[in-house]
Amino acid sequence: MKRTLFATLICLCLHSVAAAKPGEKAPDKQSFEGDGPHSQLILRGVTVITGEGAPARGPVDIVIENDRIVNIVNVGHPDVPIVAERPELKRGGKEMDLAGRYVLPGFVDMHGHIGGSADNIPAEYVFKLWMGHGITTVREPGSFNGIDWVMDHVERSQKNQIVAPRIIPYLGFGMGSTSPIATPKQAREWMRSAKQQGAQGVKFFGASPAIMKAALDEAEKQGLGTMMHHAQLNVMSMNALDSARLGLTTMEHWYGLPEALFDDEVIQDYPADYNYNNEQHRFAEAGKLWLQAAEPGSERWQRVRDELIELDFTINPTMTIYEASRDLMRERFAEWHDDYTLPTLWDFFTPSRYAHGSYWFDWTTQQEIDWKHNFARWMTFLNDFKNHGGRVTTGSDSGYIYKIYGFGYIREFELLQEAGFHPLEVVQSATLNGAEALGLSEEIGSITIGKKADLVVVGENPLHNFKVLYGTGHYRLNDDNEPVQTTGIEYTIKDGIVYDAQRLLSDVRSIVERAKQAEKGE
Repeated sequence: MKRTLFATLICLCLHSVAAAKPGEKAPDKQSFEGDGPHSQLILRGVTVITGEGAPARGPVDIVIENDRIVNIVNVGHPDVPIVAERPELKRGGKEMDLAGRYVLPGFVDMHGHIGGSADNIPAEYVFKLWMGHGITTVREPGSFNGIDWVMDHVERSQKNQIVAPRIIPYLGFGMGSTSPIATPKQAREWMRSAKQQGAQGVKFFGASPAIMKAALDEAEKQGLGTMMHHAQLNVMSMNALDSARLGLTTMEHWYGLPEALFDDEVIQDYPADYNYNNEQHRFAEAGKLWLQAAEPGSERWQRVRDELIELDFTINPTMTIYEASRDLMRERFAEWHDDYTLPTLWDFFTPSRYAHGSYWFDWTTQQEIDWKHNFARWMTFLNDFKNHGGRVTTGSDSGYIYKIYGFGYIREFELLQEAGFHPLEVVQSATLNGAEALGLSEEIGSITIGKKADLVVVGENPLHNFKVLYGTGHYRLNDDNEPVQTTGIEYTIKDGIVYDAQRLLSDVRSIVERAKQAEKGE
């Protein structure tokens, strides 16, 4: 059975919605999975992209001791032999000759569900796809598999007992309550309960202004992060600017932002037969929404932009998850589906009136054109927001709408570049900006002496072409005029432990193949 429509949204009645059946928990990490941490680890001869907006430089040697970067030593010049004195390898230490490779900070996925969409998505499948794409930190938005299930993985990842990114658990507002939250007092009580259960933040979809005000105030008192998908059912009473004024720290996707930019209307221009529960209605009309907002550069546009920046608001756009709306065929036939998409996910993606995000009842050329225009205006705002000092982060929301974990995240890099971000700004959005938004920038997010050794090693220059980060590599001609697939990320280092990214991806292919065989009864 496919998941019911609102099992994903959980926007009105969390206590009464049946979520997808969680998949198997991640198995314990095997002795051959990951190398380290070491008393000393030296990455020799690499080119560093720090994540702080600085240009790449190399060759350098990065010296790591017990999961901390203790030195970054310039050892020469590119394209000539290294003749400089190099950091000494201590007894018991390890060195890796990575000449010609590029090293980036570990990536931060600010919107990563551990399954929670289709039934029976194994945690190992999700985690290894994330790690195979350089993602070392994930904000889990909603914990829809259940807080106990998620917290088990949070704790085991923290101890490196499993192969997984560090997980920052956010609990969906109202989850676990026996009745709807109807008063500000109940909202505060629930927020305190979420903190006691181990949540580090809360995800909202919408509520009355009084309840949101109480919940956001309590979140600040409890030290909880906050994020919000401003669902259309509630956006009239609270758009993105309204919630930011009350203390919301991060908005997801883009809902609520065009509504804050309305200057000659109050309500979205819904057709008379619109029904929110009809997902083709919902997404088709959403594709027209940005063009109902204020013009770029207008007084309203600038005023909203500047106030959000003044409030230190973070936008986590997840453009990738809406991309099928502007080019359905591209997403359905992405080259990674054959080897990396589980049958349960493929079934979930297939058009259905019962499954969230499977709204391809009769998707038309005009609807794709509408979404192309929608993306263009949305991207214009994101780039303008960034250019004036606003924080934009990188998230994927994979597991829906033909998007696969890891692959969807790297696609967000390309979309940010399409929006006008310099590749160095894209990397900063995916690393330091995410760490700042999570309050972790003293520990992760950039390659800096004193920070944790969360790193990504790739054989080609990602600033030249982000496609080299995909698990399937980059398709191109070699010097012998033969078409080849490049390797993709070679190593992902988390907490000083070196993981072979290609081996992780091989494990995922095996998981998918076994699932396909089981479906056939083999």
